[in-house]
Amino acid sequence: MRITQVLLAVVAAVGLATTFPPTATAAVPPPTRGTLGEHDITGTYVSGLSSGGFMANQLHVAYSGVFQGAGIFSAGPYDCAQNSLNTALYACMDTWQARRTPAQLVQLTRDRAAAGSVDPVANLSGDSVWLFHGTNDNTIDRAVNNDLATYYRDLGANVAYDTSTGAGHAWVSPLGPNACSSTSSPYVNQCGTADPVREMLTHLLGSVKPATTSALTGTLVQFDQGAHVPGGNPGSISMGREGFAYIPRACESGPCRLLVTLHGCYQYHGLVGDALMEGSYLNEYADTNDMIVLYPQATTMAGNPRGCWDWWGYQSARYPLRSGPQLTAVVNMVRALGGAGGGTDPTDPTDPTDPTDPTQPPPTTPDCVTASNYDHTVAGRAYVRTGSTYALGSHQPLGLWNTATSSTLKQTEPGYWVTC
Repeated sequence: MRITQVLLAVVAAVGLATTFPPTATAAVPPPTRGTLGEHDITGTYVSGLSSGGFMANQLHVAYSGVFQGAGIFSAGPYDCAQNSLNTALYACMDTWQARRTPAQLVQLTRDRAAAGSVDPVANLSGDSVWLFHGTNDNTIDRAVNNDLATYYRDLGANVAYDTSTGAGHAWVSPLGPNACSSTSSPYVNQCGTADPVREMLTHLLGSVKPATTSALTGTLVQFDQGAHVPGGNPGSISMGREGFAYIPRACESGPCRLLVTLHGCYQYHGLVGDALMEGSYLNEYADTNDMIVLYPQATTMAGNPRGCWDWWGYQSARYPLRSGPQLTAVVNMVRALGGAGGGTDPTDPTDPTDPTDPTQPPPTTPDCVTASNYDHTVAGRAYVRTGSTYALGSHQPLGLWNTATSSTLKQTEPGYWVTC
């Protein structure tokens, strides 16, 4: 899941060899088909890796009234990509291009909160946020991950930031099948006796009991995500048909907390099966700490060949807002489980099936923009490959990447530019 390769694949169109610690388990129960029933949820949190980390941050910011904290492995700050694949690639993963500063993104968040596009930023003050970046992670630049820490701190969150582990780009747990420094499928690594999952849960929840060393006794519910997706068609917003939720036995009759966990690119269930659910070490802690774990699933679609969550606008320009289709779907799942009071959100002014957003300006007739290919690239209207320039989205060749060659482009839809 090297996201640079993942996203370059959009533009251009594994070994399991370690031994599990003796105190850990590594299996999930066979899935039971069912629906998401309402439980007594006392707190809701979100976690994720890579594209799932970006998505976790978007959920936390847009729905800060729902989520009380976030645990994020290797990602950048809120809306770093600015609805541009080019910016996502070269500013929010690598840092070859300038990116918005944390202060600018904080102001953007405040502006959106004032317009009602995201929840009030005051909700984020005091929230627990746990961040992780491995020293062998070359997929997301450390400076970008640092921006995420600064962004949250500037909004008053209680941030813990682990940069001490020699991990590659992956989720890290005592059950990880891959070597610590690996960046390879299924992107779940083991780093000796390190247990970042315990660190994360302790920071989010306050304290946790040790993970179970016995076989899991809860139920893995396999449910139809279409029941929660705006319009009922998960594939239309790059989500899989099936999602999963691990329900510990104690949560069937008593109060529990809820943790949403979002996979990374090239880590969705249709590709890696149960690898994340088995290796994350979350279910083992869920059993002993009365915690439901929800595993929503993305999948592939045109513009998203590696099954990433939408953090740069491949599916909708509303991807980081309350009205974003994927955000809406996940929050609908949370409410179905009883999070945030259950049911629907009566305060949301946006119909999730409506392609418009009342907090955004109305669409206008596209203007033709004439500029050098260099300036088109810097502005996110084009990208460079092997010294040549191509229009973003349509991939039309524009010529050499320099300040002398000029092209005239217009935007026909978010992330899609063509020549006039």
